[in-house]
Amino acid sequence: MTGLEAQGLSYAYGPKQALDDVSFSVAAGTFCALLGPNGAGKSTLFNLLTRLFVAPSGTIRIAGHDLRAAPRAALAELGIVFQQTTLDLDLTVLQNLSYFAALHGLSGRTARSRIDAALEQLDMRERAGEKARSLNGGHRRRTEIARALLHDPSVLLLDEPTVGLDAAARASITDYAHGLAGQGKTILWATHLTDEVQPDDALIILHRARILATGTARDIAGDTTLQDRFLTLTGAAA
Repeated sequence: MTGLEAQGLSYAYGPKQALDDVSFSVAAGTFCALLGPNGAGKSTLFNLLTRLFVAPSGTIRIAGHDLRAAPRAALAELGIVFQQTTLDLDLTVLQNLSYFAALHGLSGRTARSRIDAALEQLDMRERAGEKARSLNGGHRRRTEIARALLHDPSVLLLDEPTVGLDAAARASITDYAHGLAGQGKTILWATHLTDEVQPDDALIILHRARILATGTARDIAGDTTLQDRFLTLTGAAA
């Protein structure tokens, strides 16, 4: 079963081609890394997948729902963590989550149960009463992931979620996302860091608006390291 699929996506900002005939599929319950240098087109792709932008052509399917034909059903299956924080910094962790739950029509006992479960899973229960402004980068990211999971989406998009975090926080959040895939979530994890990709992960390498390689990280790396293969493919090797 396919969790996320794109076919023939192109997008341009005036004369600049940001995506050029991009196609890929991610099986349900798979952690897939979208690896590309800054400016490769990763954020543009995420904007199309979340319908912030609308592609002039091509198809996007989220958990089997066509994003163009049935946007409400498709987006209901989607959880999103953007590169820039979108928390209300003047609200507490609990208030941020409660507000988001209400936006998804969750209230009362159902909302409380979902929020409690998310806080427990992300080890954030003790910080529920703290304002988002007081949290460090890692705890803000945990809060955003908890928020993205409240409506129990089947597909989770994370756009450069470890930017600005220290090594320990990066490893913790990356490991947690892999664990979500093990629980059946489809994960698309955009990054420019090869050390966030495990050998058995599905991998898409995007560069200059085009997909250069798809497969498992191990198969793409071949007889060298993934970092060396990535630098060679993107023309950044010394």
